Order: sequence, then structure tokens, then C-alpha cells
Amino acid sequence: MRDIHNVNSTQPTWYSAEDTVERASPRIARRLIERALLDGFDPATDPGRINIPAGAGHLLIMPSTLGDWVGTKVASVAPGNPDKGLPRIQATYVLLDAETLTTAALMDGSALTTLRTPAVSAVAADKLAAPDAAQLTVFGTGPQALAHIVAFADIRELSRITVVGRNPGKVGSVVDETAKLGLPVEAGRAEDIAEADIVVCATSAAEPLFDGAGVKGGACVVAMGSHETGRRELDSGLMGRSQVVVEDAAAALREAGDVVMAVDDGALAAGKLVTLRDVVTGAVARRDDRPNVFKGVGMSWQDLAVAVGVIEADFQ
Repeated sequence: MRDIHNVNSTQPTWYSAEDTVERASPRIARRLIERALLDGFDPATDPGRINIPAGAGHLLIMPSTLGDWVGTKVASVAPGNPDKGLPRIQATYVLLDAETLTTAALMDGSALTTLRTPAVSAVAADKLAAPDAAQLTVFGTGPQALAHIVAFADIRELSRITVVGRNPGKVGSVVDETAKLGLPVEAGRAEDIAEADIVVCATSAAEPLFDGAGVKGGACVVAMGSHETGRRELDSGLMGRSQVVVEDAAAALREAGDVVMAVDDGALAAGKLVTLRDVVTGAVARRDDRPNVFKGVGMSWQDLAVAVGVIEADFQ
């Protein structure tokens, strides 16, 4: 196996989507994210996402540095691709040795995103959901919906999972795939939030998915789908009466419509935002008397933390 410190040993190794999933399970990905925060990394130091117009869409450049490694994800967003039978978003990850800035690996960036996003959500939910949380409601029918179900089933013993979506066929597909995992699942309705201990929003919605007044105190709500200032999954009422946790305050105020619009509405004070780092380190605890909301936008350090876990699996 290649010596990562011998930069002349081989050309960069390619890790396919299958390789990435094989080397970093949802549990491992969650632990890698948590470890980065416990080891002292401060997300506030992470470079902001760079958005560049390109061709028929735009490119997202996401660089970061963690210890001995440097990496960047290059994602392309082409809105017209679905009409051509191609993914709207595609991505490649480049991992470099920090000492020499020599490329050590190239990875399927889309697979990395699918893995690290629910891992971040699970890190937050493990701290923000009640220890005995058992009912999960998921909004969305894409890959992230199922990935979040898998990740959350690893942190809590779930007795009931409901899936809510606009397309019954797609809802049925998620239900079928979840049932194959031996989990208790059924198609649901937006009203299920009233009984849910954990709510996951994994959509591209522009408007709130439900009336936030129905979320009970102590519940954990994770919103990770919409990450543009003019789009949101949660209403201002819910944001205003909740403890709101974000990866980084500056990133949330720059990219998270759920946060930005609630602040603009006067429902949420920007200075009241709690960081994920403070929750993970125990500086701030979950609240029993109000909902606990985690709003994630995705940050560069998260991809790097999991990418390092993928390559280091070869040297364990």
C-alpha cells in the first residue's frame, strides 16, 4: 500500500463512490466529524464557499485545511442537466498532503456529500434530541432522506419513522428501502410533527414545510435541504421560539435562508445563535422547554474530515 508521505510513490489514488462508502460508514463519518470538533477545530476559521458562474450553471469551490491534510471539493451545478438525463449537481474531491501540497487522492465528491451531510446532522441530533427520542419524521424523498434515516437509526432506537413528500411514488420508494433495513416506517403527513421527537427536513423547498407551532418542546428539528438566503424549510415562528444551532454563525447568516429570514422578520436574534462546536463540547446543552433546531448549510471542513477517514482506512 502506498506511503502517503512518499510523494513520488504513485499517482493520486482514485476513490469511487463505492470505495468511499466501503471505507467510511455512516457511523465512522459521524465520529470523524465529531472528532474534528473535539480536537479543537473551529468552523469559524473555515474558508467560505466560493460560487463562480460557469458554462450552463456555476461551480462551487470548497477548500479547507485539517491538520496534515488540505482538500477542496469542486461541485458543478447545471440546472438543465435533469432534462438531459444527467445529475443537476456533480462533484469531485481533491485531497492533498499539507506538508508538500501534493495531490494524494481524488474522490467522488457526490458520494462524499451524501455521506458527510447526514453525519453532521447526526452529530447535532445526538446532542439535541432527547436520549429516549423514538419517533422520527422525515420530509423529503431524495438520497439525503434515506441517508438521514440510516444515520439517525444509529444514534437512537426508533419505534416509528414517517416519510412525508409530495410524490406518493417517491415516498413509497423511500419507505420500501427503509423497510428493507428492518426499520419501522410508513408514509406520513405534515401533521406528524406534533408527535415527532426528531424532525428532518431534506428538501429544496422555498417555503416552510409545516406550521412550526406544532413542534413540541424538547423536540429536535434538523433542516439541511435549502441553503440559499431566499429559501427556507422552517418558518420564523419556529425559529424564534427554538434554541437554534448552526455550524458557524457567519456561514448561517450568509447562506441559510431559514436563519436569514427569521432574523429579518425580527423573530430571531443573530446574537442568540449557538454553534455546533459548543454543543459537541458540552458548552451548551439541549433545551427541554423549547424545540432544538439545527440548521446546516454544509461546510468545507466536513468534506475534508470524512475524506481523511476514507484515505486513512487504507493505512489502518
